[in-house]
Amino acid sequence: MKLADIRTFVVGNPPPHFGGRYFVFVRLTTACGISGIGEAYGVPFSPHLVAQLCEDVFARYAQGADPHDIEALWRRVYSSGFTQKPDLTMMGVLSALEMACWDIIGKAAGQPVYKLLGGRVHDRLRAYTYIYPRPGDRADVYHDPDLAAERAQVYLDMGFTALKFDPAGPYSAFDGRQLSLEALDLCERFARTLREAVGNRADLLFGTHGQMTAAGAIRLARRLEPYDPLWLEEPVPPDAPEEMARVARATTIPIATGERLATRYDFARLLDCGAAAILQMNLGRVGGLLEAKKIAAMAEVRHVQIAPHLYCGPVVGAANVQLATASPNFLILESIEDWSGFHAQILKNPIRFEDGHVIPPTEPGLGVELNDEVALAHPHTGDMLHLEMTQHPVR
Repeated sequence: MKLADIRTFVVGNPPPHFGGRYFVFVRLTTACGISGIGEAYGVPFSPHLVAQLCEDVFARYAQGADPHDIEALWRRVYSSGFTQKPDLTMMGVLSALEMACWDIIGKAAGQPVYKLLGGRVHDRLRAYTYIYPRPGDRADVYHDPDLAAERAQVYLDMGFTALKFDPAGPYSAFDGRQLSLEALDLCERFARTLREAVGNRADLLFGTHGQMTAAGAIRLARRLEPYDPLWLEEPVPPDAPEEMARVARATTIPIATGERLATRYDFARLLDCGAAAILQMNLGRVGGLLEAKKIAAMAEVRHVQIAPHLYCGPVVGAANVQLATASPNFLILESIEDWSGFHAQILKNPIRFEDGHVIPPTEPGLGVELNDEVALAHPHTGDMLHLEMTQHPVR
């Protein structure tokens, strides 16, 4: 079996844009006609350039190769251009290609990918969602704790037992910083109001995006501790795991992080520092499925759990499902609400959601197929990146 062809799709994600402004998908096809899909996440360049990068790397290292030879492909791409160092751009590209190879491998074997990664451990995967806005909202649900508490009840009725929210304010290219007293007060009000609303029916996941210094994060954590969040997410920027470890040692709230890290080498530093109790690798950036499985095994040795990150498209979501199903130390899966809307439309066979859980597929490969007609009908035409940081200091 040899890889013969690549096709890329840069898909605009229609309003309300949950999961990002666009998705970058790849489809690899073998000479014998088996196709597999993958997705690149968060590469900090135009998505059309990312598609070209995928095509370039495929031509250099994957075309003509056996898709089963994941380790060899991984090392060649990881070392491309005399690098051998975690590079978020190259790892996003490699993740998409590697993911597509696993889809092909599973289809060739007639098995879901999780059966080839150690087999099924979990029959159902507990899921969480952000508390998202809805059309006609009277206020901004991201900044109004009372509206967030009302929306939380909607999600509880859908079966969710964990909800994420992030009232700490904008994240900036100049972070970390100390949050203002006003921001600290709002964060505390959110945690208190939501805990009163959900009681013990749901875990609260407090999201931040590296806005704080370690000292600032510790100040926030002390305000949040009475409301017993399941985690405090990425409290400091991802470039200093030693600083995140300071936060972890100073609070009873578990620290979760990892969406902006790539490869086992980044995660090894995190684990060596004792910086996190929960790892949130994104399979469209971390280096692919096998790399994520290795990281999960490293974490398992240290009694650290995994909660695969998803703020992107449903192909990464499908890969997350495969990893989670085969991982003993899986904790919870990020969902975009109940996987309806565009995340369902872009697939021929949507991800299965039941009563707050994702149900692992039994179909071979990743268990999903891209709907080309829908993908081509929604080309991305904007010039903004998937996510944008505030470009000035936040006071």
